[in-house]
Amino acid sequence: MACCRIEYKPAGDLLAGRIILVTGAGDGIGRSAALSYARHGATVILLGRTTAKLEKVYDEIEAAGGAQPAIFPLNFEGATFKDYQDMAVTLEETFGRLDGLLHNAGLLGRITPFEQYDPALWEQVMQVNVNGPIWMTQALLPLLRAAPDASVIFTTSSVGRKGRAYWGAYSVSKFATEGFVQVLADEVEHEGQVRINSLNPGATRTAMRKSAYPGEDPMTLRSADDIMPTYLWLMGPDSRGHNGETFDAQPPRTT
Repeated sequence: MACCRIEYKPAGDLLAGRIILVTGAGDGIGRSAALSYARHGATVILLGRTTAKLEKVYDEIEAAGGAQPAIFPLNFEGATFKDYQDMAVTLEETFGRLDGLLHNAGLLGRITPFEQYDPALWEQVMQVNVNGPIWMTQALLPLLRAAPDASVIFTTSSVGRKGRAYWGAYSVSKFATEGFVQVLADEVEHEGQVRINSLNPGATRTAMRKSAYPGEDPMTLRSADDIMPTYLWLMGPDSRGHNGETFDAQPPRTT
């Protein structure tokens, strides 16, 4: 496990010319990542389930003078393997390659004893957090291989490294994510141009965090913008050579 790059100072053109897809780009960390990547020169593909939110981020990028982004509405809950294949065809026809992929979309489910966990909700969490990102990645691998230096980031969590009571499907899904990153990273290691890593955003001021810790004072947490240095470092060329590793976007909390 590697620590954060909070002090990382990216060059203004760090991601110039790169095409980067961000899932869950409509709000929270996904929105911040999309805006940050665009600010550093990338053409960003905004993927999410709510078109209105994606359009708002699109407008923010354009208003800031960023490269014209693209919008790709998709809901992991109902998406099929064919949907991911069709998406890959569309992106290949439009862009020809993919330089980066941030798997940020996720579903918390419920914080509850396992014996009370609803099976349908369990399947829903696994679909959004595990199955969808995995099959999307498979479909997009040819586009990632077409880039000279492609970075794939999977979002993980501290409860995906050490299980915690009541976290149920979310915790298990993040353990699965960590395992998949190791498997795929080992498979592409010899190729050189694609790297696969996981990133734990940590305690961040997001709607998901508020849902998990409703009694917590959100102002004691870092904002999504505060943790972007690590997201930029891992997506950009300065992190070349790192593959199959797990990173933290901020130092662990001491309280």
